[in-house]
Amino acid sequence: MKIDIITLGCSKNLVDSERLMRQLESVGYEVTHDAEMLTGEIAVVNTCGFIADAQEESINMILELAQRKTEGDLKRLYVMGCLSERFMDELGKEIPEVDRYYGKFDWTRLLSDLGHEYDESISNERHITTPSHYAYLKISEGCNRKCAYCAIPIITGAHRSRPMEEILDEVRHLVSQGVKEFQVIAQELTFYGLDLYKERRIAQLVQAMADIPGVEWIRLHYAYPTDFPMELLDVIRNNKNVCKYLDIALQHISDNVLDAMHRHIGKEETYNLIDNIRKQVPGIHLRTTLMVGFPGETDEDFKELCDFVSWARFERMGAFAYSEEQGTPSARLYDDNIPEEVKQERLSRLMRLQQKISAEIQENKVGKEMRIVIDRKEGDWYVGRTEYDSPEVDPEILIPASVDGLAPGMFYNVRVTKADDFDLYGEVI
Repeated sequence: MKIDIITLGCSKNLVDSERLMRQLESVGYEVTHDAEMLTGEIAVVNTCGFIADAQEESINMILELAQRKTEGDLKRLYVMGCLSERFMDELGKEIPEVDRYYGKFDWTRLLSDLGHEYDESISNERHITTPSHYAYLKISEGCNRKCAYCAIPIITGAHRSRPMEEILDEVRHLVSQGVKEFQVIAQELTFYGLDLYKERRIAQLVQAMADIPGVEWIRLHYAYPTDFPMELLDVIRNNKNVCKYLDIALQHISDNVLDAMHRHIGKEETYNLIDNIRKQVPGIHLRTTLMVGFPGETDEDFKELCDFVSWARFERMGAFAYSEEQGTPSARLYDDNIPEEVKQERLSRLMRLQQKISAEIQENKVGKEMRIVIDRKEGDWYVGRTEYDSPEVDPEILIPASVDGLAPGMFYNVRVTKADDFDLYGEVI
């Protein structure tokens, strides 16, 4: 019997889907992971519930599949993940065609509903859906930060670190399967270990990963600026296989806005942190996420944010406009008083500023030599990435497909020959 798994939202959801796929395959199901090619008798939707746009995408997918079930093209439909965790009762009433809803963490019951038991002996194994040379590595669940705007703690609960040896065993297993590059992910990366070991152990974990033979690249995602463990910078600087890359969401710079957001860090501390990171790890590429239009954000607050972006010159930056999320502190405490057109105008201005910075940073790479990994061949190009580029979200480097002998998953040294706003072009040396 065929089962289609559809994953929406973040890479943390993807890891859950990959674990489920391995469990289903172990008991004889044929499992696919392609939302564009649904051919199975059973469909499982792993939903996102983070912000309104993501919720809408998840609901539309459930409705589409519910219609297919009504028309007889689908025998069973199951829903899991963050949206289901957050709005299970409401979804059950509104879309009763779904055979069963599961939350974020109880998806293992799906196996029981299909007549099978969850196999603990392969709990650390996954069906990798990414290109075979890289994988996402989830080191924890949940978050203790409780930022005013964020629904994640409501959905996932408190931070729960995975035991270090369990993570390292997973890394070793994935290496044996051909994985060379690891995207380390968590809702709050730098909190790792506090619950299990009564101290932050992200530096020790990354160092232990770096020491495993076959691990070519480690890239770190979703750090939090407050109480940042500075010893992690030593690990990034001193290990060639730890990418000079850090994803650290800052959200804003104005003291007024940061205080209202419950971020527990101020403007001066943030400037000092970015300065220290760049001094400790020369050449590091920083990715951040910023928010505009938070309740009470003034023109002066927004100007501070633009000034900060001009100063920090983030190599990678995303931004979004505030949207009120049900059940969050900001929904209870503040009026969503910034008009939508003002939010969008600020967002556009901020991204235009960042586009100019990004273009300058990319142009400065022309003529430089870099190590890259090839992800795929696409038309007339091999498409690869440097250590400064995370899959799916960051720029890529294009190598002419006329070059002989290149292969996905292999590493090469290249010279950058050209740059545009988003991508680099190079030649193998």
